[in-house]
Amino acid sequence: MAFTSSESNDSEMASNSSESSGWMYEAAAIAAYAMLDCGISSSEKKPRKVPEESGYQFVQRQLSNEESCYNMFRMGRLVFYSLHEELVNNYGLTSSDEMCSIEALGMFLWMCGAPQSVRQAKHIFSHSLETVSRRFNDVLEAVNLLAAKNIKPIDETFAVVHPKIREHRSWPHFRNCIGAIDGTHIEVIVPPSKQPVHMNRHGYCSQNAMAVCDFDMRFTFVVVGWPGSAHDTRIWRDTVFNKYKNTFPQPPVEKYYLVDSDYPNRNGYLAPYKGQRYHITEFQNASQPIGLKELFNHAHSSLRNVIERSFGVLKMKWRILLKMPSYSMEKQAKIIIACMALHNFIRDSNLSDNDFDTLASDETYVDGDSGTTTSYVGDEEDMEDVRDAIVQALAGEY
Repeated sequence: MAFTSSESNDSEMASNSSESSGWMYEAAAIAAYAMLDCGISSSEKKPRKVPEESGYQFVQRQLSNEESCYNMFRMGRLVFYSLHEELVNNYGLTSSDEMCSIEALGMFLWMCGAPQSVRQAKHIFSHSLETVSRRFNDVLEAVNLLAAKNIKPIDETFAVVHPKIREHRSWPHFRNCIGAIDGTHIEVIVPPSKQPVHMNRHGYCSQNAMAVCDFDMRFTFVVVGWPGSAHDTRIWRDTVFNKYKNTFPQPPVEKYYLVDSDYPNRNGYLAPYKGQRYHITEFQNASQPIGLKELFNHAHSSLRNVIERSFGVLKMKWRILLKMPSYSMEKQAKIIIACMALHNFIRDSNLSDNDFDTLASDETYVDGDSGTTTSYVGDEEDMEDVRDAIVQALAGEY
């Protein structure tokens, strides 16, 4: 503040200034004493930092732009709002005093897609660690309830041949195929005592998740929780014939799933010929299939590749699956299932999606984290007859 005066009142102002200064020093002394009496030093008393943007504002800013929404939440705006409505109306997602349901969903997708830690979410969304963790769990539970409804075949009778089978160059030889099965490894952090059993053949600790998919790249069944050292065949046998035999989408008579050479060639599960080239990548920059068995394997692999591409989209979109945070094993399993449910929800929207579009027709894609090689399991004569019949039909066109 600036003061102006004339020469006639200089002395009066000096006197007033002296009195004012004395009063100000006295007031400052009283304030300092009060702060010391409360155990607070003047250097410790800092104004509370006000965030430049609240978590809700952050979410709304991403939703205002289609590209930002996709990059941050791994889905377009229409899918985001549809998912939010579905979770709120049917699967128990609610708002809380600290965080509304829109913000909670946005935070969950942001954490799973990047991935981002709880501490990073605390910084961006301006909530306590406890609030971030609790609301993440709220959305996780809601999405797992969704998974129970949307991770299943659209046609549970498998009465209709899938259009992708009819469009494939091997039609009509695989007309009874209803999907593909494989395992994939999800890197996890486990206590030292559990590391040996979770160590997979790739040299890191993982869960071996077995999944079934259809030819729309939708997951129709998943089983998680198995340690990385578990063989694909062991997981498959326990799932199909034991623990989940009543909920697994069993193939009807004469129908079958495509499996790779880690699985047996048994009724309902058609495997390739062992000891022959199989993966599409093995035929690249090389000769065409040699002999009828390689011809069968080539056609089989190009169809079964849909499970590889489905895993590829899943991990491309939800990068939390590339290295899971150090949550409990139960929570890690729920996150895997939740990501598959989100994968299906996006696919079921029938809207264009960059990640799906990238791998939808790439028959050369191979999931680098596929399941564990198994010991030999005997084939069954009936499925050998099916395989040989397809070979003979292909031979007529070769």
